[in-house]
Amino acid sequence: MTALRQRKGSRSKEVPNENQKLETAQDIKDQTPAGGAVWAVVWTVTGSILGMILGLLTSVYVATLHENDLWFSNIKEVEREISFRTECGLYYSYYKQMLQAPSIKQGVFELINDNNTESKRTINLLQRMNIYQELFLSILYRILPVQEYLEPVYFYIYTVFGLQTVYVMALYITSWLLSGTWLAGILTATWYILNRIDTTRVEFTIPLRENWALPFFALQVAAITYYLRPHLKPLQQKLVLSLIFISTLCFSLTWQFNQFILLIQAFVFFSLDCLDLAVPRQVTALYLVHAVNLFLVWLLQFCNSMLLGSLVLSFIFAALIVRHFQRNLKVGSFPVRIGKLFVHLILVFSLTFIFNYFAKKALMLKSDEHIYKFIKAKFGLGSTRDFDAKLYLCEEAFGLMPLDTFERLAGTLVLYPYICALTVFVIILACVAVGNLSDSNGRPPQTQEEEKMINIRPDVAYNVLHTVFFGLLAFSTMRMKYLWTGHMCAFAAYGVCSREVWGLYLKVIRFHTKTKLIRYTVPFLILAFLYYKFWPKLMEEISELREFYDPDTVELMNWISSKTSKKAVFAGSMQLLAGIKLCTGRVLTNHPHYEDKVLRERTRQVYQIYARQAPEDVHKILRAFGTDYIILEDSICYERRHSRGCRLRDLLDVANGHIMDGPGDNDPDLKPALHPRFCDEIKTNDPSYTKYFTRIFKNKTFHVYKLKRVKKKAQSNKENNTGV
Repeated sequence: MTALRQRKGSRSKEVPNENQKLETAQDIKDQTPAGGAVWAVVWTVTGSILGMILGLLTSVYVATLHENDLWFSNIKEVEREISFRTECGLYYSYYKQMLQAPSIKQGVFELINDNNTESKRTINLLQRMNIYQELFLSILYRILPVQEYLEPVYFYIYTVFGLQTVYVMALYITSWLLSGTWLAGILTATWYILNRIDTTRVEFTIPLRENWALPFFALQVAAITYYLRPHLKPLQQKLVLSLIFISTLCFSLTWQFNQFILLIQAFVFFSLDCLDLAVPRQVTALYLVHAVNLFLVWLLQFCNSMLLGSLVLSFIFAALIVRHFQRNLKVGSFPVRIGKLFVHLILVFSLTFIFNYFAKKALMLKSDEHIYKFIKAKFGLGSTRDFDAKLYLCEEAFGLMPLDTFERLAGTLVLYPYICALTVFVIILACVAVGNLSDSNGRPPQTQEEEKMINIRPDVAYNVLHTVFFGLLAFSTMRMKYLWTGHMCAFAAYGVCSREVWGLYLKVIRFHTKTKLIRYTVPFLILAFLYYKFWPKLMEEISELREFYDPDTVELMNWISSKTSKKAVFAGSMQLLAGIKLCTGRVLTNHPHYEDKVLRERTRQVYQIYARQAPEDVHKILRAFGTDYIILEDSICYERRHSRGCRLRDLLDVANGHIMDGPGDNDPDLKPALHPRFCDEIKTNDPSYTKYFTRIFKNKTFHVYKLKRVKKKAQSNKENNTGV
């Protein structure tokens, strides 16, 4: 590795060869102070304008797709609200609720003391859910003079679409910083748009938390990339560290999965530190940014215990404490360093789990236990019959990323340069890491920091590890691929425009030409090919017009709004109830925001309407939650979308210890149920069912039953007769 290193004092004496010539605007500025300064300004301004234009075009593109797909501007308000499916409708309902409140103060009070989201239970929505964006946006809409020109729903969706501008610009800047040319940024934005199916789903899941959070996450990655660049001035470091802090705060405040994403990012920082790929002082600063942000979000969410009991906080504290006491970690020969590193890993991870265990015990935290059950079962660490864990395991979004994803990515030419660049940089990173571990002779830490990190810059090393870690996450869980694919576009564009990659490839094939010529010519050729192949398809996609059509759900929502009390309590599937909350404002028994143990148990109980239970037992369960109406869906009762074992009725049967429907194997300890399936048998109007339930609404999709109030004396006599 000695041959690969350069000493600090010898750099100015070396004469760079053709492939080592400085090519960025800053390099030109250093060589020709007068003309170079002007050129640097022109270069930067041009690149910045192009980045803004591409970001705005992306926002306009996804907004146009959304309008064309639903004919959003011409459908009724109830149809617009129904288009916010599942949990999206629940989040948007709080924006609507704030706007309907008599005042901002009253609206905030109702969010903090909510009685409609979960019947017979008062909850603090700002504590339980990440809805500060809805609160902030509703206040903006109230105080800004836009009510006469813009409907509330458009103010909301245009804000989310506008964040796509931030997202694309952040990716653009990341690739520009890495490669030194904004041509990589143009390629990044182009790939992001062409791979829209795999990079974003914003146009049809607008209020989803990730659509708010990912733009800030991409901005944070761009800021970290700049922060880790060598030779930054102290003022520059402070300013960019402030940007990292703000973007991390916005990201953490807008997505409930923030702690898990920050944990993976903390693993990246930890790897940089252990392998001497970044300055320890900078790694410590990034750790502290994460920790302070989580504490701040904890305060803003009214002391949400999930954040204090998160693994990422335990890991950060463990990493800092162990590093503080293991002062001689980076001193010694290669075998000694490897041994110390191994001990360091054991100490950090052991201390992490110890901290986390006692934190959860002290906080009595059980809100996130279903996630760990899901992870344990997903990676084959034991089977589970847990209803909540199986609910995740059986969803396609939480399964492995399908292979057709790679086919689509290859079709737009982003996969091939990504793999090539990743291969090169992983090899370089490994070589530099081995060299760093081999070259420790007890010199002062500051001297080591000055002389290391020659062959791979810290910002490049960070992005390499970032794409590896989040790529593994994407492979394991399809829903998380959106954290990887956007950055993948930036990294692939960097590979295409990288001096390091082209220099190595040209050296291997012994082709002597200017690296600058190749790294500028190839991107233009790729862009020309993409324009020729995909421009007609984009124009066809933009011109394709559709219309929203869901008459059964519209009929149901209109009936509920006109025929039921505003205080009526509805039970049913989580996805449907979120829409009922938005469209009608009625009280719910359960909802899709699943990060609460009490709510998960309540949902399992309510879902007994799709299990094999006696009508009196179902009635008793529902009345305990104050239910007035239940809504049964044929698509769930007779579900065919999932295979046997993953249908909702199968999950309920197994959790209840009953044999599943249909042909197939069952665990030997499962027994036949004593009662028929409730959602099917209730339609026969058998007296044992009509005694407790009356059907009052029906269409092709939904069946609504009203619960009868059975006298307690009659129930007591029945229990005595049956020996209960």
